[in-house]
Amino acid sequence: MIRVLIADDQEMVRAGFRMILETQDDIEVVADVADGVSAVRRARELRPDVCLLDIRMPGMDGLEVTKSLAGPGVPDPLKVVVVTTFDLDEYVHTALSNGANGFLLKDAGPALLLEAVRAADRGDALVSPQITVRLLKHFSTANATAPAEQTTEPLTERELDVVQAAARGLTNTEIGTELYLSLSTVKTHLAAVQAKIGARNRVEVAAWAWRTGLMTGGGN
Repeated sequence: MIRVLIADDQEMVRAGFRMILETQDDIEVVADVADGVSAVRRARELRPDVCLLDIRMPGMDGLEVTKSLAGPGVPDPLKVVVVTTFDLDEYVHTALSNGANGFLLKDAGPALLLEAVRAADRGDALVSPQITVRLLKHFSTANATAPAEQTTEPLTERELDVVQAAARGLTNTEIGTELYLSLSTVKTHLAAVQAKIGARNRVEVAAWAWRTGLMTGGGN
């Protein structure tokens, strides 16, 4: 059972998300709160599997909540998906740099919401398709702090293939199909890459690929 916390200052949004999530046999909403301070408190009390956070909330905004629950230096980070009306590069960049596992627009639809929750729970990441590639290109010029630019050891040719596919926004299943790899092999390659470049998740792997020039013919 995937235990989910919802934080949004609009009661109708919280009710709508709860209704969508609770139609699923494998998902349970353990709390819904209307402000950022309550989100941090309840998340630390309940330790949900996934936190769905709005950005614009009273007390603390969703970006600060994300940093408090999943950011660099948090010893036992929670999984966070930021869900917002606002498709702004700086929001997406900050959310993911602060440790979010995904970034979803509120108009993405029920299917994508469920997919994002399940992806976050299994340690994957999902970003709304309409902003994925634009977002990742944004990382290529942004002065992001993580992950580190230097690898502890060179990436193998297959690892580079997987990284490039991830940086194009492909899911693990799509990467496997494209590269003729099993799902477990894709996950193994991604885990190895994360260890080599100091990334915490696949989003940081993709960001690293764009920032280091790997997607434009340069880099590692």
